Amino acid sequence: MKKMIVMALGLLLSASLHAQHETGTLTIQPKVGLNMASVTKWDGSDPRFGLAAGAELEYQLSDMISLSGGALYSMQGVKGEDSGINGTIKLDYINIPLLVNIYAAKGLAVKFGLQPGFMINDKVKVSTGGVSAEVGVEEALHNAGVNAKLNKFNLSIPVGLSYQFSNNIVLDARWIVGLTKIIKDQDGSNSVLQLTVGYKFAL
Repeated sequence: MKKMIVMALGLLLSASLHAQHETGTLTIQPKVGLNMASVTKWDGSDPRFGLAAGAELEYQLSDMISLSGGALYSMQGVKGEDSGINGTIKLDYINIPLLVNIYAAKGLAVKFGLQPGFMINDKVKVSTGGVSAEVGVEEALHNAGVNAKLNKFNLSIPVGLSYQFSNNIVLDARWIVGLTKIIKDQDGSNSVLQLTVGYKFAL
């Protein structure tokens, strides 16, 4: 019985240490998916759903560990409604996820790292009575009597899981926690749940 338990544990360990790609391999993964974005400390706002799309490179350091980096277009921000007025704050970024991937089992990776981001679009869209208007966030704040500046640089911590199927399709789920304030000198940072599907190509 003891031998059988040791053999079973050995087989389990061997399977868990076997990554999807061999050590030293380099892959590229185009990917597309959905963001559910919100902003912390902005009470009364609802999530904004938007596109996430781009590509990531991954280098396999060992059976268990790889490093990846990429560039993703990411639609973020919030939505809200007040007295019949619908509003959407659109904050769009180019994010650069830099991740350590730990393969807990074949195809299954736990990932974490840092993600610099650069704001490339900021708009406030307001609609009421069938009429809509769109202006920049800083202009909207100025019109409301608030003298504030947007922080065009964003730093976040992404953590998540991915699973690679035998046909090289990869499902990825990440929670992205913002470390920097969206508006300078005011509370509120990005928080994003991101789900993507991609395909890995060997290079």
